[in-house]
Amino acid sequence: MLIVPMMLAAAAAPTTAEAAITAAMTDSAAGWSAGDMPRFLAVYAENAVFVTKDGLVRGKPAIAARYAKTYGADPAARGRLSFRMLGFRRIDANHRMLWAKWLLDYPGGKQDAGVTSLLFERQATGWKIVSDHSS
Repeated sequence: MLIVPMMLAAAAAPTTAEAAITAAMTDSAAGWSAGDMPRFLAVYAENAVFVTKDGLVRGKPAIAARYAKTYGADPAARGRLSFRMLGFRRIDANHRMLWAKWLLDYPGGKQDAGVTSLLFERQATGWKIVSDHSS
C-alpha cells in the first residue's frame, strides 16, 4: 500500500531539468529586480531569438539593447519581476518548453503581467533560453 503514494509523489516531483530551469528563471528575475541586466540576461543563449509584435530580435546583445531601450537604466522604473511556472514539456533530452506567467510590481502599487513561452536548450553552461515569446 505504501508504494502507490510514493509513486504519486515521485510523479509530481519536478525533474532535474525543471528544477534547474526554475532556479535559472528565479535568478534571472532577481537580476532584473536588482537592476543587474547581465544577471537577468544570463539565462539567454548567445543566439537566442525574442519574438516581439514588431518582429524577431536575434541574439543576446540585441535582446539586451531592446530591454535597455524599453525599460531604461532605472531599476525602480523596471519594477520587481517574478515568474509563476505554469507548465513544462520535455521536447527531447536537451530541450524543454516552459510556459510561465510574469509579473512586474512597480512602486506605488502598479502592476503589469503577461505570459511567456520559452524554449530552453541544455548547453555546456546550463539550461538557456533559445526562443522567447512573451506577451
